[in-house]
Amino acid sequence: MSFRSRLALVSAAAVGVAVVAASIVVFIVVHNELLAQVDRALETRARQLANLPPGSIHVEGGQLDIPGAPFGIESDLVQAVPAVGSPVTQGGDPRFAIPVDERDRDAARGGSHFYYSEKKYRDVEFRVLTVPAAPYALQVARPLTEVNRTVHRITIFLIIIAAGGMGVAAALGLLVSRAALRPVRRLTETAEHVAETRDLSERIETPGTDELGRLARSFNTMLGALQDSSRAQRQLVADASHELRTPLTSLRTNIEVLARGNKLSDEERERLLNDVVEQIGEMTALIGELIEVAREDRTDVVEEPGDVRLDLLAADAIERTRRNRPNVEFVTDLQESFVHGAPSTIERAVANLLDNAAKWSPPGEPVEVAVRGGEVVVRDHGPGIPAEDLPFVFDRFYRARSARGMPGSGLGLAIVKQVADLHDGSVAVEQPEGGGTLMRLRLNGDSMF
Repeated sequence: MSFRSRLALVSAAAVGVAVVAASIVVFIVVHNELLAQVDRALETRARQLANLPPGSIHVEGGQLDIPGAPFGIESDLVQAVPAVGSPVTQGGDPRFAIPVDERDRDAARGGSHFYYSEKKYRDVEFRVLTVPAAPYALQVARPLTEVNRTVHRITIFLIIIAAGGMGVAAALGLLVSRAALRPVRRLTETAEHVAETRDLSERIETPGTDELGRLARSFNTMLGALQDSSRAQRQLVADASHELRTPLTSLRTNIEVLARGNKLSDEERERLLNDVVEQIGEMTALIGELIEVAREDRTDVVEEPGDVRLDLLAADAIERTRRNRPNVEFVTDLQESFVHGAPSTIERAVANLLDNAAKWSPPGEPVEVAVRGGEVVVRDHGPGIPAEDLPFVFDRFYRARSARGMPGSGLGLAIVKQVADLHDGSVAVEQPEGGGTLMRLRLNGDSMF
């Protein structure tokens, strides 16, 4: 059964329960009101009998004589019930005698107050008012034929109304559910279309502001994120293929030349071997950086986070960079600073900043490194970054025109940007006074965890 059908069924059931409950209340109210009218008529008749002149009611010779009192099954019936013996009816006709019980006998002995009861006689139900009047109990009865007939008709009407109400509720439920679930249907159709065609550009119109509208907007946001991720993945593969093609081609050429080694001098062989080792090192570094970039926002592969002394981490990164680039001087101002995050990931970002600054630092000019308040600032005194290249320095594989002849993959600063995003931080590039480049990495360290 579809959700729409279930919704319509639930609506019909809810209306049906409400209609049935209302019908029961109406039935009880109408039935009690009709009985109350009969009871008021019986009380009126009893008062009329009580107001008759003394001695007007005679019980003699098995006959009850009441002046002006009609009798019969379809009219008020009056009878006197003795403590012992058969009841006495008006006219003395035993055919119109209503059955009596012990309570009626007790009333004849003056043992109780007046009361109402229902008795059945000759397939006719009577409403009976019994009034003690020792040595008799005087009973006034009225048939409930009309009352029962009216109640029966009302019962049929209420059943018809309840059934009709449930039917109308089911029909309206289908119409309402169809309108209410239209966004869900569009969402389902879009999801099925995306699953079938892999087209992530599909979107759902979201005019409403209710829960279904929010669901549709969330679905659109998810599709947009998937589309961006897919586009970035394709771009990464394309860029990686392009970046790997050049060193692979050069490596293959050198290996082919080495394969014909009998025509090479020792100096040429040594130079080619050094080139091969250098190219393999560049490819290894490039593949490592590709792996770092490919991790993207996958926190499941990030080490357990914790509190990190950013100043100590930066000091370790500076020492490693000094060993790799002994001709570069570093001037440091490292103040105690804590951040929360993955230590190795943060260290990789700081190392990339240091390596980038060391690469551009001219001989005799220091690289200045400062750490304070969760921020790492690295400045070199090199040629600086041209203004037209500033917006793109953190893009993957982007290399400024002046850097295209130097070693590197164009992924180092992209990894720094990625680490900053993972730690809910930021990274910015500035052109300080006096030339050079200043990189500012700020880490907050909360969003990825």
